[in-house]
Amino acid sequence: MQLGLLQAIEMGLRNNLGLITAGYSTESARAARLRSLADLLPNVTTLTSWTSEQVNLAAFGITLPGVPLIVGPFHVFDARAYGSETFDLNRVSKLRASSEAERATGLSAQDTRELVVLIVGDLYIETIAQASRVDTAQAQLNTATTLFNQANDMKRAGTIAAIDVLRAQVEMQAEQQRLIAAQNSFAKAKLGLARAIGLPQGQQFELTEKLPFEPAPPVTLEQALARAYSLRADYRAAQALVSSAEHARAAAGRERLPGLELNANYGDLGTSPTHSHGTYTAQAGVRIPIFQGGKVRADVEAADAVLRQRKAEAENLRAQIEFEIRNAMLDIETAAQQVQVAEQAVGLARDALQQSRDRFAAGVSTGVEVVQSQQALATAEENYINSLNSHNVANLLLARAVGEGEQQVRNYLKGTH
Repeated sequence: MQLGLLQAIEMGLRNNLGLITAGYSTESARAARLRSLADLLPNVTTLTSWTSEQVNLAAFGITLPGVPLIVGPFHVFDARAYGSETFDLNRVSKLRASSEAERATGLSAQDTRELVVLIVGDLYIETIAQASRVDTAQAQLNTATTLFNQANDMKRAGTIAAIDVLRAQVEMQAEQQRLIAAQNSFAKAKLGLARAIGLPQGQQFELTEKLPFEPAPPVTLEQALARAYSLRADYRAAQALVSSAEHARAAAGRERLPGLELNANYGDLGTSPTHSHGTYTAQAGVRIPIFQGGKVRADVEAADAVLRQRKAEAENLRAQIEFEIRNAMLDIETAAQQVQVAEQAVGLARDALQQSRDRFAAGVSTGVEVVQSQQALATAEENYINSLNSHNVANLLLARAVGEGEQQVRNYLKGTH
């Protein structure tokens, strides 16, 4: 199958276990909010009963002249609806706290999506880099093989010594080993990518993207920070957790306040459904906490500790975001310069190799110069691949740091479906 970058990311978003479990956490948080909401809503139940009873008065020590000891049987029919409602500010604050916690969980799930995009993108880029290493190793092996054959021909013609043929053969075998190692690294990189996106391990696929060099879009540090603080799902989740902790702290303090309780029931009562009459009970009361054994103080202190922790986490994350953005912008600038230098070095190394081959063919130099030129070209090409890979990863990290990884991956890496 042909596998593009965006296709790999979509598969990762569908199959990643972390994202699946994040969805379950969101469902749990939603259930907690519904539970808090249920505490504020009325409870209504119905009960329909029919009772037949016979009483032995003597068993209770009741004996009255003219009254039989056995009373009954007599029947009671009761069909009734019961309603109750408890209202206090403590429960209102708990509902607000659980709502903010649910929002934080949803934002955490969004942040998990960003992490999946980052991981899959990084693995895809690394696999592209390994594929490029295979291509360069194959090209180096082809060159070394050509030089070895050329050296054999020149030795048979008596223009060079046997040592030059031996050097060419050693270089050719070294390039064979380098190609084998590159092919192994490429295969392992494909396995890692397939594992991350949920492909069966036996599925064969080819990457449709190349290793591009696209300059990062111009953005100032201030612009990046402003966008990150407004877009980063993890930072918004941290802020929601602070808000949830504030409401939880308010709920703990409001445990001291009175609460209103309402209870009512209405139904038909009689000896049978056809011989019954409506009856009702309505009750309203105010519950006033007097002494709770220090429970309120303990709850307030615990809520205060959680609130301070959430605020510290949010401040630390804010500083971490600035660090990530600064770090990514430095990496992008440095890697862009390295790409330009490495590209020039590859061109110079190729020219040097061609000239050394010409000199060797003309008999004015030994095979040592050709081998050194080959090694210099291999080093230059490896440096170019590394710098290009670093630049693309830095672009992806900047997109993640700003909170636009999933949206901007197409712009940063020029992916296509």
